[in-house]
Amino acid sequence: MRENLGFLVCVWMLLCGSSLARFVVEKNSLKVTSPESIKGVYECAIGNFGVPQYGGTLVGTVVYPKSNQKACKGFDDVGLSFKSKPGGLPTFLLIDRGDCYFTLKAWNAQKGGAAAILVADDKVEPLITMDNPEEENADAEYLQNITIPSALISKSLGDSIKKSLTDGEMVNMNLDWTEALPHPDERVEYEFWTNSNDECGPKCDSQIEFVKSFKGAAQILEQKGYTQFTPRYITWYCPEAFILSKQCKSQCINHGRYCAPDPEQDFSRGYDGNEVVVQNLRQACFFKVANESKKPWLWWDYVTDFSIRCPMKDKKYTKECADEVIKSLGVDLKKIDECVGDTEADVENQVLKAEQDAQIGKGSRGDVTILPTLVINNRQYRGKLDKGAVLKAICAGFQETTEPAICLSEDVETNECLENNGGCWQDKAANVSACKDTFRGRVCECPVVRGVKFVGDGYTHCEASGALRCAINNGGCWKKTQDGKTYSACVEDHSEGCKCPPGFKGDGVHTCEDVDECKEKLACQCPNCKCRNTWGSYDCNCGSGLLYMQEHDICISKDNKTEVSWSFVWVIILGLAAAGVAGYAIYKYRIRRYMDSEIRAIMAQYMPLDSQAEVQVHHASHGDV
Repeated sequence: MRENLGFLVCVWMLLCGSSLARFVVEKNSLKVTSPESIKGVYECAIGNFGVPQYGGTLVGTVVYPKSNQKACKGFDDVGLSFKSKPGGLPTFLLIDRGDCYFTLKAWNAQKGGAAAILVADDKVEPLITMDNPEEENADAEYLQNITIPSALISKSLGDSIKKSLTDGEMVNMNLDWTEALPHPDERVEYEFWTNSNDECGPKCDSQIEFVKSFKGAAQILEQKGYTQFTPRYITWYCPEAFILSKQCKSQCINHGRYCAPDPEQDFSRGYDGNEVVVQNLRQACFFKVANESKKPWLWWDYVTDFSIRCPMKDKKYTKECADEVIKSLGVDLKKIDECVGDTEADVENQVLKAEQDAQIGKGSRGDVTILPTLVINNRQYRGKLDKGAVLKAICAGFQETTEPAICLSEDVETNECLENNGGCWQDKAANVSACKDTFRGRVCECPVVRGVKFVGDGYTHCEASGALRCAINNGGCWKKTQDGKTYSACVEDHSEGCKCPPGFKGDGVHTCEDVDECKEKLACQCPNCKCRNTWGSYDCNCGSGLLYMQEHDICISKDNKTEVSWSFVWVIILGLAAAGVAGYAIYKYRIRRYMDSEIRAIMAQYMPLDSQAEVQVHHASHGDV
């Protein structure tokens, strides 16, 4: 048995070390704000446990304990507490590296009341990623309970902080994760590198629990197009010298091309590594087929149901059990089997080949060597594999102001607009605010309300603009009702600005005061006029027998106006009568002329007229000649 296990370790070392892996240490910014001697911005490596505050910042003061400086035991044992007092800054506990796991240091610091832990390296070297312990007897319970962020700092920075504290100076610091993840646009792309193996100890348990708890949020984000998710599976190839060995045959498929370690690390019992590879392939093919049918989120249902219905411990980790789960989800089983192909053949499988290619880091992302690994916007996530922590990290990957509603819930972030409106402009009367809550904080941006766009700097001023602006709090202009009359300084046909209506003067925004046209002699100034000012206008009277004509600002007699009016009517009547008589005379004349011509024509047919006889006599005399 020991020989087999020794061989397994050697082969696995060869598999992992067959090429130089490019592991990228994910970092965040650390800014020392005081004292002046060490003030500046430094890099620190994000620990792969706890909950980094992706997209946010944390301000605190640094404390270096007088005892238990490596934090390998609880601080209660040495009578120390780092819990902040009301109104005080959070405590960042500075701890030395060495003697125990990084996770144990973080757990003891958290129990002692620290808000974050800084581990000072004990030698001069490039920063590394602090990870969970790999040993099977590691206490998985406390690992999952670590919630404070952690960071590894260089030895030189650690020494500088210790010296400042020894000299009695207060060291204030700002841990900044706002740029730890890229956030270029309104969609987040992320990958989850996982494994179907459920017998690999605490890490496998945490993977399964994460999938179950995160499934709901992941499916909402995917269905609404906020994210593009891809599951990934790590495989290695068997070195050519060992392809025909019993160990490689039990761990690999397709003639040593795709391998996974034995689940129990014991060849004599349980399932073999090649069965894990096949189930990984089936999960990858399930995603491929579901994605082609426009339902990629079904992967979360399949993996969750498979872990519940087909666990290794119940001897149900089989194709038959997997097929039943696939059928229950309504996905084409035939297409999945075609995708899996012949795992015994000496050929490449395109799906697993793509997975191996994807393991190699590109751009800012390093090679995937830690399982499980979450990659968000091509940057490896570091921290606790927990629904809340991962959701915060994904939300940090959205461009500000484009985050979905789930990222703005109370469980994920604090609404900064609730306190003093975030320092932004607001119109309390219209319930309109320029404060827009975001995952990273807030932005002051003039809003669009019911189709009306507000313009301004968003901090001190926003003004409604456009044709419909008067419908929103009267466009921010003055408006008042008095004596049954309402006047407004908002003009509908103006896209912006406020102007007091006629009869008022003022800025049009806060005030419009009535103009006293009588006192200022702006109207009703004719000799016989009597002026009385009203709100927004005036009344002008001319006394008895007179009428006031406002357009000419004069008074005229009511009688004269009546006489002139009747005279004008009589002129019109007489004119019409004369026109009628003249028309009748012309008509009679034309009728008479017409009748005369008709009668003469008829008579000419029966008797010669005088003019015709004369013509005949004249012709006869000429004939005699």
